[in-house]
Amino acid sequence: MFARAPENPILAPTPLWWESVAVFNPGVVQDAEGIIHLLYRATGRDGISRLGYAQTRDGVTIKARSREPVFEPEFGNELETFGVEDPRIVFLDGTYYVTYTAASQYRIDDPHPELVPPQEQPWGAGEPWRVRISLALTKDFRSFTRHGVILPDVDNKDGVLFPERVDGQYVLLHRLPPDIWIAYSTDLRDWRGHRAVLRTRPAYWDEQKLGAGAPPLCIDEGWLLLYHGSDHHNVYRAGFVLLDGRDPSRVLGRSEAPALEPLEPYEVGGRVPRVVFPTGVVRRGDTILMYYGAADTVVGVARASLKNVLSSLRS
Repeated sequence: MFARAPENPILAPTPLWWESVAVFNPGVVQDAEGIIHLLYRATGRDGISRLGYAQTRDGVTIKARSREPVFEPEFGNELETFGVEDPRIVFLDGTYYVTYTAASQYRIDDPHPELVPPQEQPWGAGEPWRVRISLALTKDFRSFTRHGVILPDVDNKDGVLFPERVDGQYVLLHRLPPDIWIAYSTDLRDWRGHRAVLRTRPAYWDEQKLGAGAPPLCIDEGWLLLYHGSDHHNVYRAGFVLLDGRDPSRVLGRSEAPALEPLEPYEVGGRVPRVVFPTGVVRRGDTILMYYGAADTVVGVARASLKNVLSSLRS
């Protein structure tokens, strides 16, 4: 369904110290002038995740790119000792809202109960990872105002805000493994109405874990959400789900087959092989541009018709 850009990967590591190992999982937003802004996750040899900035007008050709990180872990913030990861971007009230994952590690010997690792570690390899959904605001992608963790005291990631309020409330998608959940807030601090929206499907391509990929697109039919799913072989693929416009906790349709799966060498081989991890989507008329991390190493983009995406969804 999606055709990869011949220019892929459109972003890759460079010799710069902070992005010499991997460049992946970009948050993406298009402004009123048609410029597409990308905040991408980058790692260097120190293993710390930072955010770089790039922009494109045609959706593929990178015309500007930062030589230094534009957003880094906050000094002294124990929740960001491993870095800032996987941003997603929405434009609300004249400001860009950036949700991201603050990554760190539990201190096993810490006497504070909130710092003791849980019995199960869904984030991988038996390591005591600690992840929190955090928020920062910016108007220019150069200076950011931090709002800190918005879902405290729980391991959580893939936090995605809706680009519009629904019934006067902010709406957030988040991941409590293995499913995608929804929550509502009037102040971005107190989140209520948590419930699972999308669950894994046995024997499907998204049977193991799900996560919201990009802020949903508001279309005539409802909210079109790009998401990722993995199977029991840890292959990550991309798909879509259509949510009700008035009640976004209600699913109207869902991809039977993946919209994109790892096939190209830069998707099959890399730091984490067999991964396409979608984190950004842009609509231009009937064309959908999907931005994704490939094998946790580079950034790719693929195109499809909105009409074809919608026709592929099954209620």
